[in-house]
Amino acid sequence: MNIVIAPDSYKGSLSATEVANTIEQAIAETGSHQIIKKPMADGGEGTIEAILSATNGKNVAISTSGPLGNSIKTNYAIINKSTAIIETALHAGLYQVPPQNRNPDLTTSFGIGQAILDAIEQGCEQIIVGLGGSATNDGGLGLLQALGLKTYDSDGNLLDKFGKDLLYIHSINLNELDSRLKKVDFRIACDVDNPLCGELGASAVYGPQKGATSSQISEYDRALDNFADLIETALGQEWRNTPGAGAAGGLGFAFLTLGGKLDSGAALIAKSIQLEDHLKNADFAITGEGQSDEQTLYGKAPGYVAELASQWNVPTILLSGSLGKNNHTLRQKFAGCFSIVNRPLSLEECMANTSFLLAEQTKQIMALIQNIRAR
Repeated sequence: MNIVIAPDSYKGSLSATEVANTIEQAIAETGSHQIIKKPMADGGEGTIEAILSATNGKNVAISTSGPLGNSIKTNYAIINKSTAIIETALHAGLYQVPPQNRNPDLTTSFGIGQAILDAIEQGCEQIIVGLGGSATNDGGLGLLQALGLKTYDSDGNLLDKFGKDLLYIHSINLNELDSRLKKVDFRIACDVDNPLCGELGASAVYGPQKGATSSQISEYDRALDNFADLIETALGQEWRNTPGAGAAGGLGFAFLTLGGKLDSGAALIAKSIQLEDHLKNADFAITGEGQSDEQTLYGKAPGYVAELASQWNVPTILLSGSLGKNNHTLRQKFAGCFSIVNRPLSLEECMANTSFLLAEQTKQIMALIQNIRAR
């Protein structure tokens, strides 16, 4: 059989690549099959790993500003010689800030801009940016400053790159933005539709998880609105109410001002790894994630794999760590939905034995399929 394996990660247990490898090894024990592995992601954690495992791309080591302004050693990827893949979380990630230090006043997206400039120096003409996991609420202030934006307070003093500086912006200068940006095709992996400001905006919805207090949420909402006013007036176009402008603390807005296009993260990754080309001739596909529920159908990688496969009449099996509430809705897209947990186990036991449980359930599924096909 021709089988495509395209899972997301089992967060906290296995990367998407490890999940794909485990499934492949288990299938190999059941017989001889043509297996194509295409680990997936949706633009968040694990995006670069998933893409590199399915392409002939390369990692590029780089030092950038971290979310707290300190220099960190990190990376991005280049595929097809001229396409860069940048994970926001690797340069301005919430996981890089200890919980007790989380405060939008103290974080910056500057490092993302540095990675972009390095990719341009490497000759990249397309840049795909995954917006998941940011620690910032700066509207892309730091990002744009790295690319040449100048911001000033009411006394004409040049402002720094941190979130707190956003609160004091009185005027801006876009004349020194790197001219090479005009030739870059920015594709932004974004799976939320929040506007920049308001009760559904970046500050109100995502600020608390980044350490914002109730008073800071109000301050940042006003500051982002002011920042948008200045940039939109200078460029003669409005972006702040575009769905996704509020993603990643307003980074969606910043990329829109650079001519970026906001797309489904899973769709962007699938295109980058040429998933559809391999699904066309598959007998079936296997996907999965740590926990699946009704949200899996809305923008998550497994749901997109199933949607893409259905266009070629290829059935998709969902094999996840667990199945959450309302999992019956998953049958709208999946030929079968399975949890790897095959007996009463504690969460700790499940996490410690993920690979074994995944392999055993894979073998059970393969036995069922082979028996049906043999009749």
